[in-house]
Amino acid sequence: MFYYRRIRDLREDSDKSQKSIAIYLNMQTTVYQRYERGERELPLWAAIKLAELYGVSLDYLVGRSNK
Repeated sequence: MFYYRRIRDLREDSDKSQKSIAIYLNMQTTVYQRYERGERELPLWAAIKLAELYGVSLDYLVGRSNK
């Protein structure tokens, strides 16, 4: 599973909008949408913030672990 599927699933499971996540990451919604679609590579700083937000490890976020 690619990270963009994970970040979409985590967002949907937590009932958050793409706009609210974009605000949390201090970026435009269209930029975040491109991360979720796999059109842009997620920067490390954003991956760290998302992992903290959802309470998961970076390994889980990028698909290296299912824990």
